[in-house]
Amino acid sequence: MKILLAIDHSAASQTAINEVAVRPWPAGTSVEVISVVDSVAPWITSEVIEEVARRAKDLVQRAADRLASCGLNATSDVFSGDPKIAILDRAGELRADLLVAGPHGAGDLARFLLGSVAKAIARLAPCSVELVRHRSPASMKLLLATDASECSLAAVRSVATRPWPEGTEVRVLSAVEYHLPFLQATLEPSFINPSSMEKLRGEAMQRAQDAIRAAEEAVAAAGLKTSEALSVLIESPAQAILDEAKRWSADLIVVGSHGHRGLNRFLLGSISEAVAMHAECSVELIRPPVK
Repeated sequence: MKILLAIDHSAASQTAINEVAVRPWPAGTSVEVISVVDSVAPWITSEVIEEVARRAKDLVQRAADRLASCGLNATSDVFSGDPKIAILDRAGELRADLLVAGPHGAGDLARFLLGSVAKAIARLAPCSVELVRHRSPASMKLLLATDASECSLAAVRSVATRPWPEGTEVRVLSAVEYHLPFLQATLEPSFINPSSMEKLRGEAMQRAQDAIRAAEEAVAAAGLKTSEALSVLIESPAQAILDEAKRWSADLIVVGSHGHRGLNRFLLGSISEAVAMHAECSVELIRPPVK
């Protein structure tokens, strides 16, 4: 894998560094550690930029040294400009497989990984994204959300083909929107046949159960432990994921996302973004490789 780790001086970024350092990765994984000096603020002077840049270079070098000591091929670099643009551009140039960052931060004058930057990363990154909120324990509890869409299948493959800490447990969740809001918003009530609606809900539930079964089989074939899988009728799929993650005390949510490539039904765009922004644990947004 090619990992791009974006950091600043905040505690959230330190947590992200620690997570990358201790988690198992595929053989040959490389990590590029970057920080961005926000040079677009109108009040910032050249002297301030120079000092912030010096501190940023020291920061990323120390992080790269830490990762190298853990057996990873790690390099470092510092960029200047708008943090959102610089991070996204570098992810594209590097052809990164995974962009890792802390979701919040107030490091130095760079105001680097504030909410707006994390939101832009989650929405627009050309690769998969992990927003790290806390250090995972020795054995992880991983909540995998799926609906059998292309992006969800990519999330299942990502979990099944990567190494995880020994004892990691995977729970598979698929949620079905109970109200089928698109149909109800576009049709007059008189045109909605209750029996047809129930048939559609039943078909949606069956697809969810099939998606869970396929994901469980893939995860089990990879030698990972699975716990009870869930398929629920719910008004908000995003809230269902967040609620189950909190109830189960998940360490990581893995969910498929198209991001800026388009919005389409369940677990795409706004739903995966809502999970990333509001979860209490770390979140991975998995995007299928660009064809």
